[in-house]
Amino acid sequence: MKLKLNRRHVLSAALAAGVAIASTTAGFAMDKLQLRLATSGSETDQRSVAMAEVFAPAVADFASYEPSYNGTIFAQGTELDAISRGNLEMSITSAQELAQFFPEFSIFTAGYVHQDAAHQVAVFNDPLMDPFKAKVEDELGVKLLSVMYLGRRQVNLRQSKDELTVNTPADLAGVNLRMPGTDAWQFLGKALGAAPTPMAFSEVYTALSTGSVDGQDNPLPTVVDAKFFEVTNQIILTSHLVDLNYIAISKATWDKMSADQQAKVQAAADAAAESGRQKQLKLEGELVAFLEKQGMSVYEPDLAAFRNQVQSMYLDSEFAATWPEGVLDQINALGN
Repeated sequence: MKLKLNRRHVLSAALAAGVAIASTTAGFAMDKLQLRLATSGSETDQRSVAMAEVFAPAVADFASYEPSYNGTIFAQGTELDAISRGNLEMSITSAQELAQFFPEFSIFTAGYVHQDAAHQVAVFNDPLMDPFKAKVEDELGVKLLSVMYLGRRQVNLRQSKDELTVNTPADLAGVNLRMPGTDAWQFLGKALGAAPTPMAFSEVYTALSTGSVDGQDNPLPTVVDAKFFEVTNQIILTSHLVDLNYIAISKATWDKMSADQQAKVQAAADAAAESGRQKQLKLEGELVAFLEKQGMSVYEPDLAAFRNQVQSMYLDSEFAATWPEGVLDQINALGN
């Protein structure tokens, strides 16, 4: 009898210990920091892949990374407001979206402000960005962690290089260049020296094939994906817009972390951005070779001439009215 009682005691103790361990494990799981990220991109988008493959594992010991793709929980353009209201922890946002809240961010959407991927990083990490970051934190409750490289927009024309060689903006005079339909995009087309034409993206291939437009502008991956190389003959590597996104996190969530956790999240964001950056640069390089194999001329014009004209036109426009004085000069000084 005594033996049976002891067995029961042992079994009860073991069961209790198991429950305690399970409860403790569950407690640890529940205590993990929730990092929900909303993005309009797909699961296979290079930004999404970088966050899932690089960011998430680096913070897995204390945080639960929970991405949502294709705008499923918050529509594109509403993520920052969701973070501000406390309904979301992270997003991948753009300078265009931030400019809706803070007009001075429009400087990072203008032509030739960023010169290349490395220049983007230098600008983001320079003290000149501190007032921009501080304002987003103080007034919106959003902390910008790192900058992601999306690619460079290039001019893509039907004319062969023998018919038209583009070296300066003057060479684009009279060229009917399809650009997105907003005033900002049309202004950029004019600043490049072309005659911009607003047109839906879905119509561009047919317009190029029939000659309704002379050309279009997009990053090289888009030129290949949309098969524009089938109906055009040259690409001028103007790199007139070096597009970017920011990895953003709730300031309230950030403030809940320990200093060690904050350091890990910051390092993870930087590593994810660098991973995506290098993959995108590699892809762009490979696509130059691919396009040349398709018989296209791919070459770089006088970038200084383009940059000088475009920036001059922006500075004389209403777009620059909100730009802090001297910041453009500081940005330019960080470039080549």
